[in-house]
Amino acid sequence: MKKIVLSLLTVTTLLTLAGCGNKASSTSGSTKATTQTSKAESVTLKLAAAASLEYAFNEKLIPLFEKENPNVKVEGSYDASGKLQTQIEQGMDADIFFSAATKQMDNLTKEDLIASATKTDLLENKLVLIVPKNNPAKIEKFSDLTKAKTLAIGDPASVPAGQYAQESLTNLKLWDSVADHLSQGSNVTEVLNWVADSSAEAGLVYATDAKMNKNVTVVATAPQSSLKEPVVYPVAMVKKSQHPKQAKAFLKFLQTKKAQTIFSDYGFTPRK
Repeated sequence: MKKIVLSLLTVTTLLTLAGCGNKASSTSGSTKATTQTSKAESVTLKLAAAASLEYAFNEKLIPLFEKENPNVKVEGSYDASGKLQTQIEQGMDADIFFSAATKQMDNLTKEDLIASATKTDLLENKLVLIVPKNNPAKIEKFSDLTKAKTLAIGDPASVPAGQYAQESLTNLKLWDSVADHLSQGSNVTEVLNWVADSSAEAGLVYATDAKMNKNVTVVATAPQSSLKEPVVYPVAMVKKSQHPKQAKAFLKFLQTKKAQTIFSDYGFTPRK
């Protein structure tokens, strides 16, 4: 009888130990799986970029970066740089700001909203005069703008292209002559579309925008002497970014030779 009891106790003890071992193993496996899942968690970067950058990013740059960094997604918001500046000042959820002019970037830097050490002047663009494909007003040069019933430009209050347009026209002594015929768009894309569908007889946009629309023709480039500074595109990390590691990796990617080649394909000039 005693032998039977001892045997039962031995079996029970062995089963208990085996159960504990399986539980520990299960817990270990669960921890390992959790760690692996954590490593694979995706991060979404929020890009606030000038409207003129939309095609380059959506068609080529973002897909390429995401392919090389499968755990990072990039969501772009594209608009006039002045509008984006205001949104960032109001708490917009953004990791990267890519402006079409230095003014907006400088303003945010002064307000301590930009990680200044990450800022770089990455690209240059050109201000060009465009007309509809059929050019009904026969505009061939800047001095012909006095013939235009409607001249489309970006709103100088918030659109860098509009600020450059106003500066160029003022220095060319044309601003007063065209001021009453202006149609001011909320961003360069809107200006481009007005000229493309002949709602405006001429417009001033960036060379990169004109290149993306087959329904407009570039007839002239703003003389370099009409602009105090070249059209520079600075980019930087927003100081409150929740993903600084990934944001800095994205900035580094934008400065690679392959990214610069893509920008060139879309009409931008990489800064050296």
